[in-house]
Amino acid sequence: MAAVDVIVDNLVTLWRIPSIRQNFHWIFLLISVVGSVLKELELVPQTYFSSTRNALNVYFVKVSWGWTLLLLTPFLLLSNSSFSRSVSFLCRRLLSLAVATAVWYAFTETFFYIEDATGSCYETDALDVVNKEFVTKASCRRAGFLWDGYDISGHSFILAYSALFIVEETAPMASLRTAKLSALPRMVLNLLYVALNLIVIVWVWMFACTSVYFHDPSHKLLGTICGLIAWYLTYRVWYLKPFSPGLPPQRHPKERKQHA
Repeated sequence: MAAVDVIVDNLVTLWRIPSIRQNFHWIFLLISVVGSVLKELELVPQTYFSSTRNALNVYFVKVSWGWTLLLLTPFLLLSNSSFSRSVSFLCRRLLSLAVATAVWYAFTETFFYIEDATGSCYETDALDVVNKEFVTKASCRRAGFLWDGYDISGHSFILAYSALFIVEETAPMASLRTAKLSALPRMVLNLLYVALNLIVIVWVWMFACTSVYFHDPSHKLLGTICGLIAWYLTYRVWYLKPFSPGLPPQRHPKERKQHA
C-alpha cells in the first residue's frame, strides 16, 4: 500500500496549499461563466460528454448524492472517531451529513417546483402547440410531449455543493497523516480519502461538461450560486456557532499536546 500512502501524502499537501483551499469555491463560478460563454458562441465541439448517456453522467452524476454519502459516511465516522470516541461528538458530526442531505433535498425539490410553476407542455419541438391537459413536467413527458419551463441546473448545484462538502469533511486527513493509527483503520481511511478525491475530480469535470454543453446561462449560474450559498451558510456561518454540527476537527489531540 506504499503507492496509496504516496498518493495520500500528495493530495494532503495539495489541499493544504492556502491559495487552492481558500479559492476552490470560485472555480465553479469561473467554470460556469466561461463554459456558458463558450456554449453560447458554439466554440466547443460535440464529444462523448455532450451526450447525457455518457457513462459518468448515467452511473455517477445521476446518483451523485448517493456516491457522496456512500464514501463520505464511513470516512467521517473513522476520521472523527480518531479525534474523539465521545458519542455526543460523533453524533454531532454525523449531523453534517443529515444537514447536507436536507439542503440537497430542499434545493432540488424547489428547482422542480419552479420548473413546473413556470412551464407549459408542448406537443412539438417548435414549442408552438400547447397541451393544457398536462400541468407538470412528469405527466407531460410521460405522455411523450415536451415540457419547457425555467430549468435551474440541478447538476450545477449538486456537483458544486457535493465537491465543496467533500473537501470540507476530508480536511481532518491533514492531521491524521501524523497520528498513530492501527494498520486497518489507516488503510481504510487512505482508500476512502483517495476515492473521495477521485469523486471530486469527476464532479468538477462533469460540472465543466454541464457548463459547456447543457442549459441556458442563467440556469447554470443560478444553480451554481445556490450550491455556493448552501456551502457558505453552513461551513462559513452556521457551523461556527455552538448549536450546530460544528466544523470538522483540524488538529489531533496528541498534536495539540505537542504544541501546548
